Amino acid sequence: MQNQSKDPLHGITLKAIVEKLVDYYGFDTLGELIPIKSFTSNPSIKSSLTFLRKTDWARKKVEELYVKSLSKFPGN
Repeated sequence: MQNQSKDPLHGITLKAIVEKLVDYYGFDTLGELIPIKSFTSNPSIKSSLTFLRKTDWARKKVEELYVKSLSKFPGN
């Protein structure tokens, strides 16, 4: 019997989370939902990942938005 994690973040990278959110919401909406500079001022995946890897509170907000948005993503 295989133990499957019930954690929706299990096995997914921060990069995959950010890419999925950007694909779905775009940086403009993402910056409104989570007002951090790497989403609002000259946004990029790379700058967002750099910031999120250093900033626990921001990463937590991004992960929470991802989990709340899972049912909205195409193919889910």
